[in-house]
Amino acid sequence: MKKLAVIATVFTVLTGFAAADIQAPPGSQYTASRKLGRAISNILYGFIEIPEQIVRKTDTHGRKAGWSYGAVDGTNRAMRRLGYGFYELFTFTCPTYRGTFRPPYERCGEDNRIEMNVADGLSEFPPELGFETYFGHTRTQRF
Repeated sequence: MKKLAVIATVFTVLTGFAAADIQAPPGSQYTASRKLGRAISNILYGFIEIPEQIVRKTDTHGRKAGWSYGAVDGTNRAMRRLGYGFYELFTFTCPTYRGTFRPPYERCGEDNRIEMNVADGLSEFPPELGFETYFGHTRTQRF
C-alpha cells in the first residue's frame, strides 16, 4: 500500500510538471502596451526612414538615385509610419489586426497584409542610425 501511494504521488508530480510545460502562443508577445510603444516610436522616430533610405538606395543604386529616389521613398515611408503611428495610438487598446495586436504593416507573404514596400517591407519599429549590432563580438578579459 505504501509503495502504491509513493508511485501515485510521483506520477501526480510528474504529470503536473508535464501539464505546466505549455508554451505561450506565438501572438502572446504582442500586447496593448507593445502596440502603444510601437505607435509612439513610429510617431517620434519615423522620420529616420528618410536618411536610412538615402543610404540604402545609395548603396544599391548609386549616389544620384540615393539622393533622389531614396529621399522620395524615405519621405513616403516616414509619412506612412506617422499615419500608422497615430492610427495605433488611437486604437492601442483594441486588437484591430485580425483580432490581435500585431502590426498591420508587416512584410506579407501569401496573405493580404498591407505591404509598405515590395522590395524590403517595414519592420515593426523604425530603423536606428549609427552603429548597431545584435551580436557580442568582444571577448571577456581575464586577469
